Amino acid sequence: MSEKWLRTGEVAEAAGVNAQTLRYYHRRGLLQEPQRSNGGHRLYPPETVTVLRVIKVAQRLGFTLEEVADLVEAASHRHGKSDSGLQARATAKLVEVEQKIADLQTIRDTLVQAVDAGCDDLVACAVSSCCPLPFSGLVDGG
Repeated sequence: MSEKWLRTGEVAEAAGVNAQTLRYYHRRGLLQEPQRSNGGHRLYPPETVTVLRVIKVAQRLGFTLEEVADLVEAASHRHGKSDSGLQARATAKLVEVEQKIADLQTIRDTLVQAVDAGCDDLVACAVSSCCPLPFSGLVDGG
């Protein structure tokens, strides 16, 4: 072998994950089957470190592990095709993130209104017509 194969601990350390995470990703099918040394140790090719880093970045971008697994599988089976589905999935994830941002902005604006209105008691606010919290209109319809 011309490249240096890495043991579980070496891969985990280089990728910034723990060994249990590496084994979990392997069980989930996110990583290729490692080779075994004569002593039975798992040996991974160096590119496994890159795959692990990609998985962690994708998770930080909001992709679930299931979505990451689909992307990894699509990329490994494209056989020369240029489309692994990343563009469509990233676009869909962007729409999802933008919706979450809009939801958080609404929550933020409502909290600012509650602070500005001096809301100090949820029960009192619930029966007050001037309370900006969303439940104020729900009490009457209750």
